[in-house]
Amino acid sequence: MAMTMSTTRESIKYKLLGTKEDIGSWGHEYVRHLAGEVTQEWNENAKDDAEKKEVLLSLAREIVGYFMGHNAEPEACDLLMEIENLPLLPEFVDAHAYGKVCLYLISCVPYVADPEDGHLLRASIKLYHKFNQYTEALRLAIRLNDMDMIKELFTTCPDRSVQKQMAFILAHSQVYLDLDESSDGYDEFMGIMSNSDLNTNHLALARELDIAEPKNPEDVYKSHLEQHRPYGGASLDSARQNLASAFVNGFLNCGFGSDKMFAEDGNKWIYKNKEHGMLSATASLGLILLWDVDGGLTQIDKYLYATDDYIKSGAMLACGIVNARIRNECDPAKALLGEHVLNKSNIIRTGAIIGLSLAYAGTNRGDVLELLLPVLDDEASSLEIRCFTAVSLGLIAVGTCNSEVGEAILHCLMDRSALELKDPLAKMMALGLGLLFMGQQEKVDTVRATLQVLDEPFRTIAVTFADACAYAGTGNVLKVQQFLHICSEHFESPKKEDDKQADASTSAAPLGAAAAAAAAVEKDKKKDEGNDNAMKQGVAALGIALIAMGEDIGAEMSLRSFGHLLRYGDPALRRAIPLALGLLSVSNPKLPVMDTLSKFSHDNDSEVASNSVFAMGLIGAGTNNARLATMLRNLAVYHTKDANSLFMVRIAQGLLHMGKGTHSLSPQYSDRFLVSRAALAGLIIVLSSCLDVKSTILGKHHYLLYYLVPAIQSRMLVCFDEELKPITTSVRVGTAVDTVGQAGRPKAITGFQTHTTPVLLNYGERAELASDEYIPLTSILEGFVILRKRSTDHEMA
Repeated sequence: MAMTMSTTRESIKYKLLGTKEDIGSWGHEYVRHLAGEVTQEWNENAKDDAEKKEVLLSLAREIVGYFMGHNAEPEACDLLMEIENLPLLPEFVDAHAYGKVCLYLISCVPYVADPEDGHLLRASIKLYHKFNQYTEALRLAIRLNDMDMIKELFTTCPDRSVQKQMAFILAHSQVYLDLDESSDGYDEFMGIMSNSDLNTNHLALARELDIAEPKNPEDVYKSHLEQHRPYGGASLDSARQNLASAFVNGFLNCGFGSDKMFAEDGNKWIYKNKEHGMLSATASLGLILLWDVDGGLTQIDKYLYATDDYIKSGAMLACGIVNARIRNECDPAKALLGEHVLNKSNIIRTGAIIGLSLAYAGTNRGDVLELLLPVLDDEASSLEIRCFTAVSLGLIAVGTCNSEVGEAILHCLMDRSALELKDPLAKMMALGLGLLFMGQQEKVDTVRATLQVLDEPFRTIAVTFADACAYAGTGNVLKVQQFLHICSEHFESPKKEDDKQADASTSAAPLGAAAAAAAAVEKDKKKDEGNDNAMKQGVAALGIALIAMGEDIGAEMSLRSFGHLLRYGDPALRRAIPLALGLLSVSNPKLPVMDTLSKFSHDNDSEVASNSVFAMGLIGAGTNNARLATMLRNLAVYHTKDANSLFMVRIAQGLLHMGKGTHSLSPQYSDRFLVSRAALAGLIIVLSSCLDVKSTILGKHHYLLYYLVPAIQSRMLVCFDEELKPITTSVRVGTAVDTVGQAGRPKAITGFQTHTTPVLLNYGERAELASDEYIPLTSILEGFVILRKRSTDHEMA
């Protein structure tokens, strides 16, 4: 009766008064009800009463023990979370239950606030560590970004093969441990962590899939399929289309080490472009030779001695691209580019600065930061160079809260005049500051307070960037609401203001010359205000996508919000929404997103159309999606007469076929549990530059597209034996299924197909071994996986 009719907590009252018989004798439903009453009693009456706390804790222990013995692990975890005693969990968990318990705790992480999410992850790490699941514990430590814990897990692991698997996971995460040189296996572990074999393994995959043959941009364009091409369209040999082909050639043959354009006559191909186009064309060689440090630098070397500054700068940028994700003892990128960051020529500086940031993205290397910091204060540096330097510093020190870099960027921002802060590239400086706090949540508060000294509207832009980066991937609802509020504001468009003034001037008496001049100044001022307000809203829209991309429910809800903003938002806001949609599903061509972007790629506003086309390339990056390929071919015909729009279509086609369909730009990895901060930073830099697409990507700053390089990763699954020799085995690849809280041993994938390794994994897919011959040393089959021959002696370590 007390469970159904009582308004007071009578079940717990009589349980505490009665005999101490077995708690389960009254049945499971009674125990669940009692657990709820323990939680209520704890929160209302036991906070300050130590004696009552002890009594309730004793009862809670009994309840948790019962739940653990009756397949109700999630309810046991909920009770301990509610009474804030999660550290008690290990004493109740045995070898059969730890997997379900940890899976449930990890699934709760997106739904609890900081610092509680950290407590859940640490509790899971303790359980995994207790049962010798070192690779699982390492994933969680990487999520926490706790370097001390990562090192402790690595060094305390007793199994050499499992340590190699951990080294592969750390290499993918771009985490480098300073191990003791005298330690056993030092050279082997450092070799794996430096990613030095990434290129070799990628080329082996290419040979296995029979795609090693270099391709031409025309293989992607398929112009022969474009029907009704009108005469008198864009010239086939224009500098703009040559530049587009340079990017497409780079993306298409990315990481394969050979192409047809540079192989035939590289110099002739480069000189088909103009000025900054020559810079980007030369830098595309870096994409082709991606990850091949030893062989790649030899091929780029001849361009470093070119007489033309643009080619020389492009070669430096190519050096940085080749070194991305690779750690080399000789530090070739620093040696080649370091001396040029203060070069007299701003063009050469640009290549050196961006090249260094791509080579050392996410490493927080003090010696590299010291090379770049003086550029911010150098009087010879133009605003453009200062902006590139700030964002490059942010990329290198992403998510580290580096105070030295933060102070330098803040001082540089405060020294700029109001006119300089209106420059389209000035927002890059604010973004560089925000990147330092990527994923750090409350740690950004001090910087946010400091930014209040800036004048509006740049203050709001800078604060929005800082908040968006700090809460990236957290799904924080309060921040999303704050950004939606910025997006929902309506501003009088400058055009309407002009019309009103024109009407007023025609009806009024003729104005004097002074009054006319004053009116013109006022008109320019209002136009600037309109552009600034548009930028605020654009940054807020990107911020929503950046925060919501961490968990599925938030991403779905933000898709609905973006739909409303596209219909009812201001024209300037509509230009940013396609970019935000692209960020929400990078390398994941969802049909609803694809159709929305396809619709807006025909928009009357050329910037909305260009950004929609770019976002289509982003959501299909590296997937070879046939539906998207057809859409883009149709768009190429539709935009034949518009050189800028056609350029963007070509870029999107290059992204779609990136690495001949073997690469991904998604910053999420390890079963979408971890997010690469460097990859996310690279994406947000490119998307932020697209907020003013006419003066950046479609202007002379198209080389900003190379900031996508830190996000490029291979989608391969390659298996090795314990001696790191490649082996082939059967794997089932299918759509991942959520198994949290399910009884028994539920299937983790559905709709699977059986393949032989190496295989490619799409977004949202999961792989599992199809044979019992081997045991994987990690439960997440992605990237490089070590398999152990199954025997009676070996258990999975």
